Amino acid sequence: MAIDDIDKRIIAFVQGDLPLTPRPFADLARELGISEAEVVDRLRAMAEAGVMRRFGATLRHQKTGFGANVMVAWRVPAADCDRVGQRLASFRRVSHCYHREICDGFDYNLFSMVHGRSEEEVRRLVEEMALAVELEDYALLFSREELKKTSMRYY
Repeated sequence: MAIDDIDKRIIAFVQGDLPLTPRPFADLARELGISEAEVVDRLRAMAEAGVMRRFGATLRHQKTGFGANVMVAWRVPAADCDRVGQRLASFRRVSHCYHREICDGFDYNLFSMVHGRSEEEVRRLVEEMALAVELEDYALLFSREELKKTSMRYY
């Protein structure tokens, strides 16, 4: 799929915060000189072509009462990474789950970000997850301060 200048302007618009209005693409469509339906159709086409992987909202979890989070580094046999990763990703409080290469001095290969209301709650959730995937070897990397959290800007 070729990306034209209108697509680039649509991408620039959706990579930021959308206006909190019932029809957030209406003003953009007027500015671009196209219909609101065309904006939506172009977004759909980009998604179907794989240019845009997903379209979603980002929740500021701290403002909703989820003040604790931990990146759990799991040591998983290579043959089990897909199965264990899918099971960990199925937990509601897991927002990210990644399989990564092992690093020298830190031989954990599966990572899941777990969110909760308190550090105690997060620890209990991780224990529940460990039982579910039958793993005892993991490290807890608690977040202490958010230094940057932004979406990637392409245009």
